[in-house]
Amino acid sequence: MKILVTGGLGFIGSHTTVELLQLGYDVVVVDNLSNSRISVLDAIEDICGKRPVFYELDLRDQSAIENLFENEKDIQGVIHFAAFKAVGESVEMPLAYYENNISALISLLQCMMAADIQNFIFSSSCTVYGEPSSLPISEDAPVQKAESPYGNTKKVGEEIVRDSAAVHELKAISLRYFNPVGAHQSSKIGELPSGIPQNLVPFVTQTAAGIRSELKVFGNDYPTPDGTAIRDYIHVVDLAKAHIKALERLIEMQADGGVFETFNIGTGAGNSVLEVINAFEKTTGVKVPYSFAPRRKGDIIQIFAHTNKATDILGWKAECSLDDMMRDAWNFQQALADPEHILNV
Repeated sequence: MKILVTGGLGFIGSHTTVELLQLGYDVVVVDNLSNSRISVLDAIEDICGKRPVFYELDLRDQSAIENLFENEKDIQGVIHFAAFKAVGESVEMPLAYYENNISALISLLQCMMAADIQNFIFSSSCTVYGEPSSLPISEDAPVQKAESPYGNTKKVGEEIVRDSAAVHELKAISLRYFNPVGAHQSSKIGELPSGIPQNLVPFVTQTAAGIRSELKVFGNDYPTPDGTAIRDYIHVVDLAKAHIKALERLIEMQADGGVFETFNIGTGAGNSVLEVINAFEKTTGVKVPYSFAPRRKGDIIQIFAHTNKATDILGWKAECSLDDMMRDAWNFQQALADPEHILNV
Protein backbone atom coordinates (compact mmCIF):
# COMPACT_ATOMS: atom_id res chain seq x y z
CA MET A 1 0.00 0.00 0.00
CA LYS A 2 1.27 3.46 -0.94
CA ILE A 3 0.91 6.35 1.51
CA LEU A 4 1.60 10.05 0.91
CA VAL A 5 3.28 11.85 3.82
CA THR A 6 3.28 15.64 3.55
CA GLY A 7 6.02 17.38 5.51
CA GLY A 8 7.66 13.97 5.57
CA LEU A 9 11.19 15.29 6.14
CA GLY A 10 10.17 17.26 9.22
CA PHE A 11 10.44 16.13 12.83
CA ILE A 12 7.27 14.05 13.21
CA GLY A 13 6.92 13.33 9.50
CA SER A 14 10.35 11.71 9.19
CA HIS A 15 9.75 9.44 12.19
CA THR A 16 6.36 8.41 10.82
CA THR A 17 7.91 7.73 7.41
CA VAL A 18 10.43 5.42 9.11
CA GLU A 19 7.65 3.52 10.89
CA LEU A 20 5.71 3.14 7.62
CA LEU A 21 8.72 1.90 5.66
CA GLN A 22 9.69 -0.56 8.37
CA LEU A 23 6.19 -2.05 8.21
CA GLY A 24 6.42 -2.53 4.44
CA TYR A 25 4.39 0.45 3.20
CA ASP A 26 5.50 2.30 0.09
CA VAL A 27 5.90 5.96 1.01
CA VAL A 28 5.76 9.12 -1.08
CA VAL A 29 7.12 12.16 0.75
CA VAL A 30 6.28 15.77 -0.05
CA ASP A 31 8.22 18.60 1.59
CA ASN A 32 9.11 22.15 0.57
CA LEU A 33 12.26 22.09 2.79
CA SER A 34 11.30 25.34 4.51
CA ASN A 35 12.04 23.84 7.94
CA SER A 36 13.74 20.56 7.06
CA ARG A 37 16.77 19.21 5.22
CA ILE A 38 17.09 17.08 2.12
CA SER A 39 19.71 14.99 3.96
CA VAL A 40 16.89 13.57 6.10
CA LEU A 41 16.08 11.41 3.05
CA ASP A 42 19.50 9.79 3.35
CA ALA A 43 19.00 9.30 7.09
CA ILE A 44 15.65 7.60 6.52
CA GLU A 45 17.21 5.30 3.94
CA ASP A 46 20.09 4.57 6.31
CA ILE A 47 17.66 3.50 9.05
CA CYS A 48 15.25 1.52 6.87
CA GLY A 49 17.35 0.28 3.98
CA LYS A 50 14.72 1.77 1.70
CA ARG A 51 14.27 5.29 0.32
CA PRO A 52 10.87 6.94 0.01
CA VAL A 53 9.86 8.59 -3.25
CA PHE A 54 10.38 12.33 -2.77
CA TYR A 55 8.76 15.40 -4.31
CA GLU A 56 9.97 18.87 -3.40
CA LEU A 57 6.89 21.04 -3.71
CA ASP A 58 4.72 23.48 -1.83
CA LEU A 59 1.18 22.27 -1.14
CA ARG A 60 -0.18 25.72 -1.90
CA ASP A 61 0.72 24.96 -5.55
CA GLN A 62 -2.37 23.00 -6.50
CA SER A 63 -1.15 22.12 -9.99
CA ALA A 64 1.95 20.52 -8.45
CA ILE A 65 -0.23 18.33 -6.23
CA GLU A 66 -2.38 17.38 -9.21
CA ASN A 67 0.75 16.32 -11.11
CA LEU A 68 1.92 14.28 -8.13
CA PHE A 69 -1.37 12.38 -7.93
CA GLU A 70 -1.22 11.87 -11.69
CA ASN A 71 2.25 10.33 -11.37
CA GLU A 72 1.44 8.31 -8.22
CA LYS A 73 -1.95 6.90 -9.15
CA ASP A 74 -2.17 4.22 -6.46
CA ILE A 75 -1.86 6.36 -3.31
CA GLN A 76 -4.39 5.00 -0.82
CA GLY A 77 -3.94 7.33 2.12
CA VAL A 78 -2.52 10.72 3.11
CA ILE A 79 -0.90 11.73 6.40
CA HIS A 80 -0.74 15.51 6.49
CA PHE A 81 2.01 17.10 8.61
CA ALA A 82 3.11 20.02 6.41
CA ALA A 83 2.46 23.27 8.31
CA PHE A 84 4.13 26.07 10.21
CA LYS A 85 4.09 25.03 13.86
CA ALA A 86 5.52 27.55 16.36
CA VAL A 87 3.08 29.18 18.78
CA GLY A 88 5.22 32.24 19.53
CA GLU A 89 6.12 32.83 15.90
CA SER A 90 2.46 32.58 14.88
CA VAL A 91 1.61 35.46 17.23
CA GLU A 92 4.20 37.59 15.44
CA MET A 93 3.31 36.35 11.92
CA PRO A 94 -0.42 35.53 11.93
CA LEU A 95 -1.07 36.06 8.22
CA ALA A 96 1.82 33.79 7.23
CA TYR A 97 0.38 31.02 9.41
CA TYR A 98 -3.16 31.38 8.09
CA GLU A 99 -2.00 31.59 4.48
CA ASN A 100 0.33 28.60 4.72
CA ASN A 101 -1.52 26.20 7.00
CA ILE A 102 -5.05 26.73 5.73
CA SER A 103 -4.35 27.20 2.01
CA ALA A 104 -2.19 24.07 1.85
CA LEU A 105 -4.85 21.97 3.57
CA ILE A 106 -7.60 23.14 1.21
CA SER A 107 -5.49 22.51 -1.90
CA LEU A 108 -4.55 19.05 -0.67
CA LEU A 109 -8.12 18.03 0.13
CA GLN A 110 -9.40 19.31 -3.23
CA CYS A 111 -6.80 17.25 -5.06
CA MET A 112 -7.55 14.20 -2.89
CA MET A 113 -11.25 14.43 -3.74
CA ALA A 114 -10.44 14.67 -7.45
CA ALA A 115 -8.16 11.64 -7.20
CA ASP A 116 -10.71 9.67 -5.11
CA ILE A 117 -8.31 9.18 -2.17
CA GLN A 118 -10.45 8.56 0.90
CA ASN A 119 -8.11 7.94 3.86
CA PHE A 120 -6.77 11.06 5.59
CA ILE A 121 -4.93 11.71 8.85
CA PHE A 122 -4.72 15.32 9.98
CA SER A 123 -1.90 16.50 12.21
CA SER A 124 -3.77 18.49 14.83
CA SER A 125 -2.82 19.74 18.27
CA CYS A 126 -3.98 20.00 21.87
CA THR A 127 -3.98 23.77 21.26
CA VAL A 128 -7.56 23.33 19.94
CA TYR A 129 -8.65 23.00 23.59
CA GLY A 130 -7.33 26.42 24.52
CA GLU A 131 -6.92 26.91 28.27
CA PRO A 132 -8.72 23.83 29.63
CA SER A 133 -11.23 24.17 32.47
CA SER A 134 -10.52 20.66 33.78
CA LEU A 135 -7.72 18.11 33.47
CA PRO A 136 -6.90 15.65 32.05
CA ILE A 137 -8.59 16.91 28.90
CA SER A 138 -10.66 14.44 26.87
CA GLU A 139 -11.82 14.52 23.26
CA ASP A 140 -15.32 15.37 24.51
CA ALA A 141 -14.11 18.69 25.93
CA PRO A 142 -15.33 21.72 23.98
CA VAL A 143 -12.96 23.24 21.48
CA GLN A 144 -12.15 26.69 22.84
CA LYS A 145 -11.13 29.98 21.33
CA ALA A 146 -7.52 29.48 20.30
CA GLU A 147 -4.79 31.22 22.28
CA SER A 148 -2.61 31.72 19.17
CA PRO A 149 -2.92 31.90 15.38
CA TYR A 150 -1.12 28.53 15.20
CA GLY A 151 -3.76 26.99 17.45
CA ASN A 152 -6.49 28.59 15.39
CA THR A 153 -5.13 27.06 12.17
CA LYS A 154 -5.49 23.64 13.81
CA LYS A 155 -9.01 24.43 15.06
CA VAL A 156 -10.09 25.72 11.64
CA GLY A 157 -8.23 22.87 9.95
CA GLU A 158 -10.26 20.32 11.89
CA GLU A 159 -13.46 22.13 10.90
CA ILE A 160 -12.44 22.02 7.23
CA VAL A 161 -11.70 18.29 7.41
CA ARG A 162 -14.93 17.57 9.32
CA ASP A 163 -17.04 19.57 6.84
CA SER A 164 -15.32 17.86 3.90
CA ALA A 165 -15.99 14.41 5.36
CA ALA A 166 -19.67 15.33 5.76
CA VAL A 167 -20.17 15.75 2.01
CA HIS A 168 -17.47 13.53 0.50
CA GLU A 169 -16.58 9.88 1.01
CA LEU A 170 -13.64 10.94 3.16
CA LYS A 171 -12.57 8.85 6.13
CA ALA A 172 -10.54 11.17 8.33
CA ILE A 173 -8.86 11.01 11.71
CA SER A 174 -7.53 14.09 13.47
CA LEU A 175 -4.75 13.28 15.93
CA ARG A 176 -4.47 15.94 18.61
CA TYR A 177 -0.81 15.84 19.65
CA PHE A 178 0.41 17.07 22.93
CA ASN A 179 4.16 17.93 23.01
CA PRO A 180 6.38 15.69 20.84
CA VAL A 181 10.03 15.47 21.90
CA GLY A 182 12.95 13.04 21.72
CA ALA A 183 14.54 11.47 18.66
CA HIS A 184 14.89 8.15 16.89
CA GLN A 185 17.00 5.69 18.88
CA SER A 186 19.47 5.51 16.00
CA SER A 187 20.25 9.24 16.51
CA LYS A 188 20.07 9.63 12.73
CA ILE A 189 16.89 11.75 12.80
CA GLY A 190 15.47 14.06 15.44
CA GLU A 191 14.25 17.59 16.03
CA LEU A 192 16.55 19.92 14.12
CA PRO A 193 14.89 23.32 13.72
CA SER A 194 16.21 25.98 11.37
CA GLY A 195 17.59 28.92 13.33
CA ILE A 196 16.71 29.52 16.98
CA PRO A 197 14.54 26.69 18.38
CA GLN A 198 10.94 27.60 19.13
CA ASN A 199 10.33 24.50 21.25
CA LEU A 200 11.68 23.68 24.71
CA VAL A 201 13.65 20.46 24.30
CA PRO A 202 15.86 21.40 21.32
CA PHE A 203 16.65 24.62 23.16
CA VAL A 204 17.59 22.54 26.21
CA THR A 205 19.87 20.26 24.19
CA GLN A 206 21.47 23.13 22.27
CA THR A 207 22.12 24.97 25.53
CA ALA A 208 23.61 21.85 27.10
CA ALA A 209 25.83 21.48 24.01
CA GLY A 210 27.05 25.09 24.31
CA ILE A 211 25.36 26.26 21.12
CA ARG A 212 23.09 28.56 23.15
CA SER A 213 24.47 30.39 26.16
CA GLU A 214 21.34 30.14 28.27
CA LEU A 215 17.82 28.75 28.22
CA LYS A 216 15.01 31.23 28.78
CA VAL A 217 12.12 29.79 30.80
CA PHE A 218 9.06 31.81 29.84
CA GLY A 219 7.14 32.48 33.03
CA ASN A 220 7.75 31.38 36.62
CA ASP A 221 4.56 32.90 38.02
CA TYR A 222 2.00 30.45 36.67
CA PRO A 223 -0.43 28.88 39.19
CA THR A 224 1.42 25.54 39.07
CA PRO A 225 3.49 23.77 41.77
CA ASP A 226 6.78 25.30 40.63
CA GLY A 227 5.43 28.32 38.78
CA THR A 228 6.32 27.09 35.29
CA ALA A 229 3.96 25.94 32.55
CA ILE A 230 2.92 22.27 32.40
CA ARG A 231 2.67 20.17 29.24
CA ASP A 232 2.18 16.53 28.29
CA TYR A 233 5.47 15.51 26.62
CA ILE A 234 5.39 12.48 24.33
CA HIS A 235 8.22 10.64 22.60
CA VAL A 236 8.14 11.27 18.86
CA VAL A 237 8.47 7.54 18.11
CA ASP A 238 5.40 6.80 20.24
CA LEU A 239 3.62 9.55 18.31
CA ALA A 240 4.72 8.11 14.96
CA LYS A 241 3.33 4.71 15.97
CA ALA A 242 -0.02 6.34 16.74
CA HIS A 243 -0.25 7.35 13.07
CA ILE A 244 0.20 3.73 12.02
CA LYS A 245 -2.65 2.67 14.31
CA ALA A 246 -4.86 5.46 12.95
CA LEU A 247 -4.02 4.49 9.36
CA GLU A 248 -4.85 0.85 10.05
CA ARG A 249 -8.20 1.89 11.48
CA LEU A 250 -9.04 3.93 8.37
CA ILE A 251 -8.02 1.15 6.01
CA GLU A 252 -10.08 -1.46 7.86
CA MET A 253 -13.10 0.82 8.35
CA GLN A 254 -16.20 -0.03 6.38
CA ALA A 255 -18.18 3.17 6.00
CA ASP A 256 -20.94 4.47 3.75
CA GLY A 257 -20.09 8.14 3.43
CA GLY A 258 -17.67 10.30 5.33
CA VAL A 259 -16.20 9.73 8.78
CA PHE A 260 -14.38 12.16 11.09
CA GLU A 261 -12.82 11.09 14.40
CA THR A 262 -10.51 12.78 16.89
CA PHE A 263 -7.98 11.20 19.25
CA ASN A 264 -5.69 12.66 21.90
CA ILE A 265 -2.10 11.48 21.53
CA GLY A 266 -0.18 12.06 24.76
CA THR A 267 1.06 10.21 27.82
CA GLY A 268 -1.68 11.33 30.17
CA ALA A 269 0.81 13.01 32.52
CA GLY A 270 1.89 16.63 32.80
CA ASN A 271 5.42 17.87 33.45
CA SER A 272 6.50 21.44 34.13
CA VAL A 273 9.32 23.17 32.30
CA LEU A 274 11.53 22.84 35.39
CA GLU A 275 10.70 19.14 35.65
CA VAL A 276 11.84 18.67 32.04
CA ILE A 277 15.11 20.48 32.77
CA ASN A 278 15.65 18.40 35.91
CA ALA A 279 14.90 15.16 34.03
CA PHE A 280 17.40 16.15 31.35
CA GLU A 281 20.12 16.93 33.92
CA LYS A 282 19.44 13.71 35.84
CA THR A 283 19.43 11.51 32.72
CA THR A 284 22.47 13.04 31.01
CA GLY A 285 24.54 14.39 33.90
CA VAL A 286 24.80 17.71 32.02
CA LYS A 287 23.75 20.99 33.63
CA VAL A 288 21.55 23.42 31.69
CA PRO A 289 22.03 27.12 32.51
CA TYR A 290 18.70 28.91 32.51
CA SER A 291 16.99 32.07 33.67
CA PHE A 292 13.40 33.19 33.85
CA ALA A 293 11.77 35.50 31.34
CA PRO A 294 8.25 36.97 31.12
CA ARG A 295 5.42 34.76 29.99
CA ARG A 296 5.20 34.25 26.24
CA LYS A 297 2.09 35.47 24.44
CA GLY A 298 -0.16 32.63 23.30
CA ASP A 299 1.06 30.07 25.87
CA ILE A 300 -1.46 28.37 28.14
CA ILE A 301 -0.87 27.48 31.79
CA GLN A 302 -1.14 23.70 31.73
CA ILE A 303 -2.58 20.83 29.74
CA PHE A 304 -2.29 17.07 29.66
CA ALA A 305 -4.27 14.37 27.93
CA HIS A 306 -6.95 11.89 28.76
CA THR A 307 -5.82 9.03 26.49
CA ASN A 308 -8.34 6.23 27.07
CA LYS A 309 -10.02 6.71 23.69
CA ALA A 310 -6.78 6.12 21.77
CA THR A 311 -6.04 3.07 23.91
CA ASP A 312 -9.53 1.57 23.63
CA ILE A 313 -10.22 2.25 19.94
CA LEU A 314 -6.79 2.47 18.29
CA GLY A 315 -5.04 0.01 20.59
CA TRP A 316 -2.28 2.58 21.13
CA LYS A 317 -0.54 3.67 24.30
CA ALA A 318 2.61 5.72 24.90
CA GLU A 319 5.50 3.56 26.09
CA CYS A 320 8.46 5.90 26.59
CA SER A 321 9.20 7.81 29.80
CA LEU A 322 10.31 11.42 30.15
CA ASP A 323 13.81 10.11 30.89
CA ASP A 324 13.72 8.16 27.60
CA MET A 325 12.75 11.33 25.76
CA MET A 326 15.58 13.35 27.29
CA ARG A 327 18.16 10.60 26.67
CA ASP A 328 17.25 10.22 23.00
CA ALA A 329 17.09 13.98 22.41
CA TRP A 330 20.55 14.39 23.94
CA ASN A 331 22.01 11.44 22.03
CA PHE A 332 20.77 13.02 18.81
CA GLN A 333 22.24 16.41 19.74
CA GLN A 334 25.60 14.78 20.52
CA ALA A 335 25.54 12.82 17.26
CA LEU A 336 25.13 16.10 15.37
CA ALA A 337 28.53 17.18 16.72
CA ASP A 338 30.11 14.52 14.49
CA PRO A 339 30.96 16.29 11.21
CA GLU A 340 30.26 13.01 9.41
CA HIS A 341 26.70 12.79 10.77
CA ILE A 342 24.36 12.24 7.88
CA LEU A 343 22.37 15.45 8.51
CA ASN A 344 25.58 17.51 8.33
CA VAL A 345 26.67 16.15 4.97
